[in-house]
Amino acid sequence: MDPWVTDLFIDESRFSLNTDFHCTFIWREPGTRYLPSHVHEINNYGEEGLMAWTGIMLDGRIPLHVFERSSVTSIRNRDEVLEDYVCLFRGECGPEFILMDNNAKPHRALLSTNF
Repeated sequence: MDPWVTDLFIDESRFSLNTDFHCTFIWREPGTRYLPSHVHEINNYGEEGLMAWTGIMLDGRIPLHVFERSSVTSIRNRDEVLEDYVCLFRGECGPEFILMDNNAKPHRALLSTNF
């Protein structure tokens, strides 16, 4: 049996029409660092956006899951991802199943790890 058949790779991404990564952009000429006239806030975090999750495996993919609210907590990870998708895949693969995630906080939380 191909060793990759039992691996499931999962990830989620946030999509927004606005920037939302807590950065303040500074556009300036060389030598004018920190002048208040050169600091322009582009956007604040919390604008409407959408969080989508999916998984891929050797012979296919899991349908795209869109979260109603854009943030994912360990509880939502367990209830909407692990229970609804990952457990089904694990049931098909058996004890050789391997879940590959990106070590995001909801994935590493004790609640998710114990589940």
